[in-house]
Amino acid sequence: MNRLPADTVRLLSSCQVINSVVNVVKELLENSLDAGALSIDIKLENYGFDRIEIRDNGSGIKAADTAVMAVQHYTSKICSHDDLEHLVTYGFRGEALGSICAVAEVAVTTKTSEDDVGTRYTLDLTGSVVSQKPSHLGQGTTVCVLKLFKNLPVRRQYYVNTKKCKEELKKVQDLLMAYAIIKPELRLTLTHNKVVLWQKAKVSDHRMALMATLGPNAVAHLLPVHHQQPEIVIDGFFPRPGMDCSLASSSNPDKTFIFVNDRPVHQKDILKVVRQHFLAQYPADSALNRYPTVMLNITVPSSTVDVNLTPDKTQILLQNKVPFSIILSISLQTDFDSQVAVLAAVETLLVSFYGPGLGSATEATPVTTEYDGGSGLHAGPSLGDCLERLDNHDQGHDKGKDVEQLSAVSWSRGTALTDPSTGEPLQPVKIHLATGWSSDLGQVKAKGQSSPGKKVSNAITEKRAALTAYDLINNRAMRTPLSPAALFERETRASVLQEKPTASLQDITTAVQERWKNLGEEDRKKYEDKAKKHLERYDLQTKLASDRDVREPERRLCLVSPLSRPQGQKRKVLPSNQPVLDQLFFSQPQKKRSPGPKPSQPLPFSVVTLRQRLHRLSFQSNPRPQGLRLVNRLASQSAWVVLCGRKLVLLNPFRVEEALLFKRLLENNILPAASLQNPIQLTDSILGGAEYTQSLCTMEKGSPELRGMAIFSDPRLVANGFQITLTPGSSSTERHLEVTAMADCVPFLGMEDLREILTAVLHRNAKTVKECRPLKVTNYLQGEAVRLARQLPVTLAKEDVEDILLRMQQQLEETSQACIHGQAFFHHLSDIPDTEQEAPCL
Repeated sequence: MNRLPADTVRLLSSCQVINSVVNVVKELLENSLDAGALSIDIKLENYGFDRIEIRDNGSGIKAADTAVMAVQHYTSKICSHDDLEHLVTYGFRGEALGSICAVAEVAVTTKTSEDDVGTRYTLDLTGSVVSQKPSHLGQGTTVCVLKLFKNLPVRRQYYVNTKKCKEELKKVQDLLMAYAIIKPELRLTLTHNKVVLWQKAKVSDHRMALMATLGPNAVAHLLPVHHQQPEIVIDGFFPRPGMDCSLASSSNPDKTFIFVNDRPVHQKDILKVVRQHFLAQYPADSALNRYPTVMLNITVPSSTVDVNLTPDKTQILLQNKVPFSIILSISLQTDFDSQVAVLAAVETLLVSFYGPGLGSATEATPVTTEYDGGSGLHAGPSLGDCLERLDNHDQGHDKGKDVEQLSAVSWSRGTALTDPSTGEPLQPVKIHLATGWSSDLGQVKAKGQSSPGKKVSNAITEKRAALTAYDLINNRAMRTPLSPAALFERETRASVLQEKPTASLQDITTAVQERWKNLGEEDRKKYEDKAKKHLERYDLQTKLASDRDVREPERRLCLVSPLSRPQGQKRKVLPSNQPVLDQLFFSQPQKKRSPGPKPSQPLPFSVVTLRQRLHRLSFQSNPRPQGLRLVNRLASQSAWVVLCGRKLVLLNPFRVEEALLFKRLLENNILPAASLQNPIQLTDSILGGAEYTQSLCTMEKGSPELRGMAIFSDPRLVANGFQITLTPGSSSTERHLEVTAMADCVPFLGMEDLREILTAVLHRNAKTVKECRPLKVTNYLQGEAVRLARQLPVTLAKEDVEDILLRMQQQLEETSQACIHGQAFFHHLSDIPDTEQEAPCL
């Protein structure tokens, strides 16, 4: 026998802990929760096989622990096996990060509240740190996993199938939903290939968390439950009893959430009990393979839970859990654990919420249900009562009497279990029917049975011999009055269909007829009154329609079913109605006439009068007026006539506003910078030479931090969307320049634009932001100015236009009299003559 190498042992053990993408996300997510994170972002690329990044805002990893943070069996959560008795964290084995390192490339970026700057650590296959460098990220931890299963080609090949990858992504989302429900204060986002698939914001309680996760429609029918007994507390939300099964359940268990001490678990026995009690309310065919929408959180002492059962910690063992088969079997013993079993507590809660329904676990215990003839049904003892009776029964009898006395013969005879108070055997289920029920049931059964030779009617192919819904009286359609049975059918059919969605039309009609026959006198009287009112309204409408035209004879066309006419007799159509029908249905569409000339009306207008008024207006204050003065607006063009000295010009105010907006954006707008996942290191070759690097280093910087790193605060860089950090060294060659953030609103913004800024500073001695704008940024700001100008109202008030002209004179130069597209602000109309002799003869 040979000893396996350490690398092989590490790889084999890691494959058991990390066997899928969801395992990686689960381990890293639980580490973030143990660090007290309240905001966690999960980013996946190629379903997580190319990149998995989990970023949190937790407490971070101390600098003293970073050397061994990924070495297997190093953990800060427990110190010995005894600490498992008081476990309050999700993780405790110290295997997760080390196992991930064995099957992928891992980098960890962390910063605590005591650290001045974050640090990015690169790890090798053993979990050891091989390199580190400063990072701009804030407090918290970011774990980046690249090339998952790179050294396991068979496992990576297994996930080549797109269907498998989508299933893995669905598992990740289900995992996040579970933690989002149990942690209402947690904010979660899931991003795949830079697309946000799912997110949940911080909420106040578990109900709001369910609503944010599953939606308001799924939570509307859930009711809160609470059950508490010594050392066991059960909280959660269950579907309302009697709720529609299709609304309160799903075909898979992805909406059934079970937690033990706030830990998501897969407990088949608890799930089985919950399903049995929930599905016992519905027929077996409609509730087949259904799982209720449930949130169940069981809180027990940590010392009674064994979490270290499977690598993913989704299955647990409960010390005080008695196997449910023992509870339900006839082998009930007196050495039942003194502490109440978890399953029994869940059973008690479900019985109190849903009642001891058929098909549940309470079938094994005889439940007496009696009908008292007036007050209703009374259920017998629950499982807890039966267990208490069995315990009292064993204490009151001889200690030598054991389980062997509960033989199959005594059990089948019903004498195995006796009531300790009376000594009589416990009776099985009895349902006493009141007098008259049996005869009614017999009549219903007799009516439901059909003779073999009788043909079953079809509600689709066979028409009912009844009047149609409308009558045509004097070319007016009026609804015919409904009978009391028809009114009842119209109101009851919807409820019958809701109760039996799969019922046929014939079954629905039969059920409605049965309900009408069994309807009470008071209810029947109500529908008869409604039918009477309908008839009175119909008679009134008929009378009004008949009296509209007294000159014409009364015409009534009653559309009657063919079954009400004698055989061989044809229906006669009144000749007076035929032209009307021909005109309605067979008339040829008329050809559209060509539109004629638009109507016009001459208005008196005199150029001489207009010239005189403009002349008086111009000479009111100054014989030679200067500046711009508004005359009036052209309604059809949204333009304004302006008097400029002796010239009459046409103004487009939108072009002026567009130029003003563009000037203001060039001077003041600051492009928001988005953090880069991989900062860009700046060298002389990237910037274009040493003189560019030197020019960059002379720009304004902020106050340096403790480690000497400074961030450039020069507005010429910040306004153009560049965030650059400088880490000084002992010499100019050792200084470290990095672009840590860059504007993402400008397409294809990059290092060539930074060189353009430095060129303006170095060669043109640019001092302002406007002089240092790169061409891409200038084009982007032009588009923003056009977008903002188009948001102005189509019709501007006179005060707004005057304000635009005032700002134009103050902010724009006289040479800048065109918009960003080169279109002039003003269009010359004519010159105003000073004398009558200069005016042209019209």
